[in-house]
Amino acid sequence: MGVAIRTAGEADRESVVRLLDEAFQDDPVSGWVFPGAEDRREHHPGLMAAFTDIVLAAGRIDLTEDGSACALWLSMPAGDHDADPEDDDGPAQVRAAVDPDNERIELIGRLTAAIHPSGRAHEYLWMIGVAPGRQGEGLGTALIESVLDRCDREGLSAYLEASNARSRKLYERLGFEVAGQVLDLPDGPAMWPMWREPRTRTGS
Repeated sequence: MGVAIRTAGEADRESVVRLLDEAFQDDPVSGWVFPGAEDRREHHPGLMAAFTDIVLAAGRIDLTEDGSACALWLSMPAGDHDADPEDDDGPAQVRAAVDPDNERIELIGRLTAAIHPSGRAHEYLWMIGVAPGRQGEGLGTALIESVLDRCDREGLSAYLEASNARSRKLYERLGFEVAGQVLDLPDGPAMWPMWREPRTRTGS
């Protein structure tokens, strides 16, 4: 039986934020942004809320019908993305809203922006979260495949940054390949930029 998926709206905001907070509490990158467990418990939900608000306004959040998994997508146009990331005040605004004393909140935004591919339209999987008790059931795969199917039909590429080796293997199974230089966070874990070309369909 397939996984029922719908588009999240403003009414789903709090449940999406809670889901992302739970899903990423033990993620290596979240642990790098908030090294202390108490600090992470206090400020991590605010960062997930900031990300949720950005995507609700400018992208799309796919949510499983039972609320156990979600994927945050942004459609990136084929325009010029070569602007200097230092000129983008978005990461600074997020830092100011979440925890002004934590420079890593701003730094992660600037570092990922600096490696983001430019020049070609693509779907950007910003984040995907699955409730800790539901991981391994294929929910994340279903969320991603629903968009990749559309990408294949429309000839669109897709992009993401894998934040751990386990998720990287999943993305590789879905057709993503490591593209460009691996991002080694200062005194922290690696992030893998991954790109997927659309697959051409052959039929009889």
